Amino acid sequence: MVGGALKHHFFEVDLYFMSIISKDISRAVELLNAEEVIAIPTETVYGLAGNIYSEKAIKAIFEIKKRPFYNPLIVHIASIDYLDKIVKHVPVKAKLLAENFWPGPLTLVLKKKDTIPDLITAGKNTVAVRVPNHPLSLKLLEQLSYPLGAPSANPFSTISPTKAEHVENYFINSIKMVIDGGPSKSGIESTIIGFVDDEPIIYRLGSIPLEAISKIVGNIKIINNQSETPEAPGMLERHYAPITNTILTDNLLKAISQHSERKLGILSFKSKIEGSNIKLQITLSENGNMKEAASNLYDALHKLDKADLDIIIAERLPDYGLGKSINDRLERATKL
Repeated sequence: MVGGALKHHFFEVDLYFMSIISKDISRAVELLNAEEVIAIPTETVYGLAGNIYSEKAIKAIFEIKKRPFYNPLIVHIASIDYLDKIVKHVPVKAKLLAENFWPGPLTLVLKKKDTIPDLITAGKNTVAVRVPNHPLSLKLLEQLSYPLGAPSANPFSTISPTKAEHVENYFINSIKMVIDGGPSKSGIESTIIGFVDDEPIIYRLGSIPLEAISKIVGNIKIINNQSETPEAPGMLERHYAPITNTILTDNLLKAISQHSERKLGILSFKSKIEGSNIKLQITLSENGNMKEAASNLYDALHKLDKADLDIIIAERLPDYGLGKSINDRLERATKL
């Protein structure tokens, strides 16, 4: 009897730790149709997804993330052809951007149709929308009769997830499935662009460099921070932050010397730093490749945050191209 009881106990433990990570798209469709929330991969970060027309699913996303309802969600659609179903007007420059960057890490903020729930848009008359560039998410969207609302699959203001395991660690007891799409290739969130009098404005720097946007639409204004009632997701000043105290510096050696008695983690762009109190150092790209650095950013922050450190010291990157977007994320992660 004792042996049987022990066997039953271990079976229960195995069930408790059963992974929610899967590649079963048909199961994902079933869950979404049942108004459940799942996590999906994109080329930027993993998203916590639900049917935009299901109040139950969208409220669950906000509750699971502990995300404030004044912070709008991004709507994910299968193709540019679906855009007319959710927005009233597409400015000429918006169409140019979509044609050049969709599927891809570009989010457009456009005047919404009345059928788009206010819960998605935080009561605004605009909706943030994009076509993700990931084969599994596109396959999923093509099998659904509705778009997906999908903010990043992490608790509000914490480090964004770029691997299925990151999501599982956050939400194993809160959602039933994470679609495993491998590591996110771009690694940081989409570039968000809105329009005033049909002229584009960048609301959030992201995986498309500013220079690439300017080639399509010319010089463009940046409004990158809003502390209250943001026009678009990702505009709050503190965001993407580790639990461990994190500082951003232009001078790694000086910052290390100022914290010589502390257990340090170092996040550098391409250099290796020596120091007896450095417990873990992660280099984003040894050859200085900005795309590689962006792809590695959040995974590196996850590893550093789990390393039992006193302080994480992050190095500011050269402030151009994707370096500007990475610096934006690091600045938000280190705001107190």
